[in-house]
Amino acid sequence: MSPLGKLLVIGFGPGDMEHITKRALDALAESEVIIGYNTYVDLIRPLLNGQEIVRTGMTEEVSRAQEAVRQAEMGKKVAVISSGDAGVYGMAGLVYEVLMQKGWRREDGVEVEVVPGISAIQSCASLLGAPVMHDACTISLSDHLTPWETIVKRVEAAASADFVIALYNPRSGRRTRQIVETQSILLRYRDPQTPVGLVKSAYRERQQVIVTTLEDMLNHDIGMLTTVIIGNSSTTVYDGLIVTPRGYQRKYTLDTTEQALKPHQRLRTEAEPWSLGAQEDRALDTPQVGAALTAPTGPSASGAAVATQTRPQAMAAVQATPAKQTGASLAAEALGRLAVGGKLPGEANARWSGQAPAVVSAAGTSAEAGAGAAAGKAPGGFGKPALFEVGVSPGVGNKKFTARQMALLADVAGDDGELEYTPDHQIVLRVPCTDPEELVGRLRDERFIVMPIGDVFKVKACDFCNMEKDDAVPVAEHLQVVLGGLQAPKETSIALNGCGMACYGAVLEDIGIVYRKGGYDLFLGGKKFGRNAHAAQPVAEGIPGDQITDIVENIIAEYKEKGHPNERFHKFFKRVGIVAGFRHEDAPATVEVNAVCGD
Repeated sequence: MSPLGKLLVIGFGPGDMEHITKRALDALAESEVIIGYNTYVDLIRPLLNGQEIVRTGMTEEVSRAQEAVRQAEMGKKVAVISSGDAGVYGMAGLVYEVLMQKGWRREDGVEVEVVPGISAIQSCASLLGAPVMHDACTISLSDHLTPWETIVKRVEAAASADFVIALYNPRSGRRTRQIVETQSILLRYRDPQTPVGLVKSAYRERQQVIVTTLEDMLNHDIGMLTTVIIGNSSTTVYDGLIVTPRGYQRKYTLDTTEQALKPHQRLRTEAEPWSLGAQEDRALDTPQVGAALTAPTGPSASGAAVATQTRPQAMAAVQATPAKQTGASLAAEALGRLAVGGKLPGEANARWSGQAPAVVSAAGTSAEAGAGAAAGKAPGGFGKPALFEVGVSPGVGNKKFTARQMALLADVAGDDGELEYTPDHQIVLRVPCTDPEELVGRLRDERFIVMPIGDVFKVKACDFCNMEKDDAVPVAEHLQVVLGGLQAPKETSIALNGCGMACYGAVLEDIGIVYRKGGYDLFLGGKKFGRNAHAAQPVAEGIPGDQITDIVENIIAEYKEKGHPNERFHKFFKRVGIVAGFRHEDAPATVEVNAVCGD
């Protein structure tokens, strides 16, 4: 029998007796010596039964590990305790480091067992709701052992990659600036209203749980016993709880029992256009050109009738049927273009215009770019970088550019590019570029929505009275994610007003949506310019919020499938007569005006 003892490195969770595992309880019971930080020993004291206790202060971790190894080598069973999980900022790694320094080997050395526990990111997340449902990381802000420059790089990387972030050791009596600097870094990449959870002493006597925002987080008490959980771009607050969507809505309809995709279809490549396999398939199927920004076009399903009008020239309350194949096809097509924060990289090939220098636009495809595109040069042997053309905006409803965003646009444009501000609250950037993908990545990193231009669907919205009337924001953002940037027979605007005042003029656009009294009014076929300009036709009112997006998706699917090339939506609506169940009606006669500037 070996004279050596055993090391039990135990994570006992948040400190509440109900959240310690059975194995941790058994490991404590079988131990002869308990070694730990004073506070942790006090937390588990009710579980002890006469064992020898070795208590040390907070900064004496190395001595604890060395003493534990020494006593185990004397043949004792030694428990080294950590709150949370011993392998997450706990004692497990340090115990192994001490053993490694001594030349320990598993086959003939002290036996080591690491007993897992509930880490702070898990216990705090459970009190906040479900903030860590997608990719997440933990970062300790303590720079006692890690250089601050390294911590800054980690925060920058996690922020730009849209991770949910859990900050451990955010502030102490002596370390007060680190959390301030971290907030400043995060605000460069995240919306100020990003949900943030502050949990102090989770599942202990003085537990405190606060739901706040990234902008406001420093107005609350944050200390060493606080874990800070910062949401990603899709995280939301519902009834005081923080929830980060897992992404099931990409394949499932959460408000119906009948799913568009059957179980055997859900893992097929065509149902996952955002996946690596789908990207590889597209690369094999399409010509390789310099930029990758245009939204792919997939097979459009027929637009099923989803609503009816019950009386002429009147608005009908809509009772929608679930969008099945149509909605699934559009969602699959659009989600292949998703990037961090729901922005649109567009993964199909870009178009070369044949000019010199060539224009790489974010709409259309061409097989004529050839090898010149691979080298980032214009076709035809001119040897000049392509003039890359793309639309950027700070958000669907957000009309405010940050100073960093404006500085980036100025830097990117330089002396040879240009910036054009449009009535759609979008800036068109035209710049000589040999690496469009890198440029788009820089724009996205500053939280720009990056949009194809040309014959695509554009989603526009008012600023929702500076976000004071924000009930309709989720619908606007959903339409942007699913429809924004899709190729269209002709450039098409989908506009949304957040209240019945409709001051943004949504009713003049191709497709107008007005939020009013808890429902949505729908307008089709507007024409803003020209001598026969006219408002869109009101086709339905009071559409419930859980139906409006499906209805619009069906309209778009039918237009994509049946519209003629270069045919504007109002002409298409008049030609086909009925779109997704809505019947076209001739507008009243208009007064023609001979515009001085022509048509």
